Amino acid sequence: MAESQATTHRPPAGGLRLVLASASPRRAALLARLGLAADIRPTEVDETPLTDESPEELVRRLAGAKARAADRAEAAEVVLAADTTVALAGVALGKPRDDAEATAVLQRLSGRTHHVHTAVTVRSRGVEVSELATTAVRFRTLSDTEVAWYVGTGEPRDKAGAYALQAAGAALVAGIDGADTTVIGLPLATTVELLRRVGWDVLHPTGR
Repeated sequence: MAESQATTHRPPAGGLRLVLASASPRRAALLARLGLAADIRPTEVDETPLTDESPEELVRRLAGAKARAADRAEAAEVVLAADTTVALAGVALGKPRDDAEATAVLQRLSGRTHHVHTAVTVRSRGVEVSELATTAVRFRTLSDTEVAWYVGTGEPRDKAGAYALQAAGAALVAGIDGADTTVIGLPLATTVELLRRVGWDVLHPTGR
């Protein structure tokens, strides 16, 4: 399939700058689908879950913390932050520390449905809004050979749930219920709505 023509990048309304509080190239690429380019401003936030904190509560808290850490209150900016986790039976699965842990996570997900939660927070001129998006993902039943092949690609490293839907990890998935962008790390419909709520309709042809 031929590549589509490059999308014209549009700035926020009123001379504001868009800031992405993440170093994730996947989130930047998703913003580019909307024709948006952002200043990249990753933050250092302790991602350790609190006692009895649900996966949904965890990502909401972390997305908010990242947005506040990146926000320079005196600056003319729209700050966008997100956090994603994979949950199986209500328990968050973190990023695997090594190939052995990635293998164990993928074996747990095999043949089962899990949920991917992504919280998005937007801050601009003293206003903060946040939403949670969830997508259910059903894995194929994976053989040990398939798991070993996928771990060998290196993709599970630094990925919540040890897979990447936007790449070879899609071969592991039998189906999804919800937006694929939620799984990749930035639900675009949610993001557009939150930006609109702080006064920036990114789908308007003039960017206002």
